[in-house]
Amino acid sequence: MFPLQSALLPGELLPLRIFEPRYSALVADCLAAADPVFGVVLISRGREVGGGDSRCEVGALARIVEHTAVGGGRYQLRAVMAERIRVRRWLPDDPYPRAEIDPWPDEPGEVVPSDMLALQDEIWALLGDLAAARGLTLPARDEVFAGLPEQDGPRLFALAAGVPIGPADKYAVLAAPGPVPRMAALRDAVATAAALLAFESQR
Repeated sequence: MFPLQSALLPGELLPLRIFEPRYSALVADCLAAADPVFGVVLISRGREVGGGDSRCEVGALARIVEHTAVGGGRYQLRAVMAERIRVRRWLPDDPYPRAEIDPWPDEPGEVVPSDMLALQDEIWALLGDLAAARGLTLPARDEVFAGLPEQDGPRLFALAAGVPIGPADKYAVLAAPGPVPRMAALRDAVATAAALLAFESQR
């Protein structure tokens, strides 16, 4: 397991530079396996380096797709976040964090199509306001939303990955049991981000 100070969603890319000996051991073990995966969870309290952190219970698997050994037990990795997991029990670190986990597929539920379109409208408005505040120009809307998955659950993960929301809001999206509560969590996160941006623009 690899606890991080960021919540990662299925489908996201995860670049890592590995330098701590315990995580060098984790990478070596992963690369020796038939399927080089490790679990990623959000740190709820503490820091990534040195241990002694508190960890969230919901995360996702990260699958290593590229790696480079740079000497001294250090690695540069590129991983892709895969299926969601839930920690059943944390085990003693030996030498890296370990846990017993279960896969956690989405619970049943379908998002109303008009609600999905409304969410994308809200995200587009937020991105437009953010671009204007920073003096940037957005690509065309069709480009921003191109290539989204068809299924509601993965689509919501992909939308959330492209929105500037904090770790707690992103974790709420990750930990929502299925598409309908995930939609609600993401709409709340977008509303919070929009309100924060509006407040900052008035200062």
